[in-house]
Amino acid sequence: MSMIAAFYGGKSILITGATGFLGKVLIEKLCRTSPDLKVIYILVRPKAGHTLQQRVSQIINSKLFEKVREVCPNLPEKIRAISADLNQNDFAISKEDMQELLSCTNIIFHCAATVRFDDHLRHAVQLNVTATQQLLFMASQMPQLEAFIHISTAFSNCNLKHIDEVIYPCSVEPKKIIDSMEWWDDAIVDEIAPKLMRDWPNTYTYTKALGEMVVQQESGNLNIAIIRPSIVGATWQEPFPGWVDNLNGPNGMIVAAGKGFLRAIRASPLAVADLIPVDTVINLTLAVGWYTAVHRPKSTLIYHCTSGNFNPCNWGKMGCQVLSTFEKIPFEKAFRRPHADFTANTITVHYWNAVSHRAPAMIYDIYLWLTGRKPRMTKLMNRLLRTISMLEYFINRSWEWSTYNTEMLMSELSPEDQRIFNFDVRQLNWLEYIENYVLGVKKYLLKEDMAGIPEAKQHLRRLRNIYYLFNTVFFLIAWRLLIARSQIARNVWFFIVSFCYKFLSYFRASSTLKA
Repeated sequence: MSMIAAFYGGKSILITGATGFLGKVLIEKLCRTSPDLKVIYILVRPKAGHTLQQRVSQIINSKLFEKVREVCPNLPEKIRAISADLNQNDFAISKEDMQELLSCTNIIFHCAATVRFDDHLRHAVQLNVTATQQLLFMASQMPQLEAFIHISTAFSNCNLKHIDEVIYPCSVEPKKIIDSMEWWDDAIVDEIAPKLMRDWPNTYTYTKALGEMVVQQESGNLNIAIIRPSIVGATWQEPFPGWVDNLNGPNGMIVAAGKGFLRAIRASPLAVADLIPVDTVINLTLAVGWYTAVHRPKSTLIYHCTSGNFNPCNWGKMGCQVLSTFEKIPFEKAFRRPHADFTANTITVHYWNAVSHRAPAMIYDIYLWLTGRKPRMTKLMNRLLRTISMLEYFINRSWEWSTYNTEMLMSELSPEDQRIFNFDVRQLNWLEYIENYVLGVKKYLLKEDMAGIPEAKQHLRRLRNIYYLFNTVFFLIAWRLLIARSQIARNVWFFIVSFCYKFLSYFRASSTLKA
């Protein structure tokens, strides 16, 4: 019998970020493997036009929870939505709800965060730092609490090449930054942000580092662990391969490439694409929750959830597999044929600079306007280019993460737990995973019907023919203009024509003699 699954039986569990990608998979796995758990509290921000129960129903009635609904028919009764807003003091939780959380909670999984790389520093500090501090204060008042698991990111210290399982200090104390945000106006924050972040590439990674410092400083007597996943991708195995529900990170790139919007991306083909399946992250998270509560380590343990150390896959290999999958499983109504050029140093995906990308987008918007539809392509292209530019930092570098704690935990699990809560990425077949990933983006994210694949392939062939025809015409026009203006070009042209004529004459004469 699984010790981990049995541990969560009868427990009251609080999850922040439950409506996000990680949170949904965490709820699904918990309810599927431990259907006898007592309750899962989820903090849900009020949304106009939707009740809390409607938002919960929207989650548990989705494709992701298909298997759980069979194992746990009373699933709606297991999930208790609490109205909360992490941007407010005390999360704007009612007095009654707060009392229930404080008196009943056994385990906390803190998954909530803003993952936007370009988020304003004030907002990123509020969600990734201040909210963490407030949640820790709540946790300190929970007499039944057994473990507090904080989800950070493997890139919280991306300013370093080698990252150990320790909390690295930032130059400014997080408490000072939290206090300063209360009286700094936005102009001051914008001016001082680059000086605070220094070697961090964006507000997300910087505030996640600050959040870890807060965990260290505010931990008190709590049993705490920190998990640092790298780039979180679609499911590997559970509850089924390829599930994904957002455009973050690689997902948006796959959509853009599959639709033909993204022609290339500047990346180092030999740099490690440290992608980690979301179900692998959740399996490790639940194993860490069990170990932290049962074994009570004397200090806060940090677990790196990465693939590069165990089963590396570089961006060049991954890009080739994605393009290969597009040939078999094309996306519907692609704007241009998926394509990428590889050079010795970069994957040069002639990506949409001012001439070759924005110009076609503007032309397409004119077409939409003339046909009475709303122009949207230029706006979409600008957003895509901005997103790609923010990702370039991560796809042109490789990092090394120590994984002693992760390996230790793996050795502590029984064979049954290693099977049910598998986080051993050495077993991952990248080619198979990437194919399922692309298929999942098509099915679950874009909601495209698999019956439309033959039509999509035909559309892809038309795009390919148009691409070759356009390039041929462009080359002939450019060459004709060059010949008209350059004597050297005319001499080269006459030499080529003369050589071809002589070769054909020789070939014809040889054929006549043989006959």
